[in-house]
Amino acid sequence: MIIKGKVVQYGDNVDTDVIIPARYLTATDPLELAKHCMEDLDPDFQKKLKNDPIIVAGKNFGCGSSREHAPLAIKGSGIKAVIASTFARIFYRNAINIGLPILELEKANERLLSGDEIEIDLQRGTITNLTQDRIYQAQPFPEFIQEIIERGGLLNLIKERVSS
Repeated sequence: MIIKGKVVQYGDNVDTDVIIPARYLTATDPLELAKHCMEDLDPDFQKKLKNDPIIVAGKNFGCGSSREHAPLAIKGSGIKAVIASTFARIFYRNAINIGLPILELEKANERLLSGDEIEIDLQRGTITNLTQDRIYQAQPFPEFIQEIIERGGLLNLIKERVSS
């Protein structure tokens, strides 16, 4: 699976409270959540959603509460993937469960800058910065996680297997 897009960059410790503020947690529809994604951190976020955006961040992306709304809001926004130096573990698992591709890359927000055009090969775990003509190696997903992402989430994979 190949993903291409432009980098939208953030720093360290982007927590779930700024990904989707608590005042919107009564919504569960990803498209409704998407309308408020990152609004407290980046008022211009909605304008950055052109060109198949990919979020790139520093350490500890998705820290804070374990709310499942955060990766839903990101995916609902049309974000193709998230690359960070590290992820909070519960955010990582929640993202995989809904089929949001995420990759860890050391010094991600130093290597991939806002506006850079990048290409991700999920199977190989490679991230190609087309703007800077550089290739980085992230940890590829095991086959079973690749299957979850390809199906758009764990529930879709389970439904497919049960109906077979």
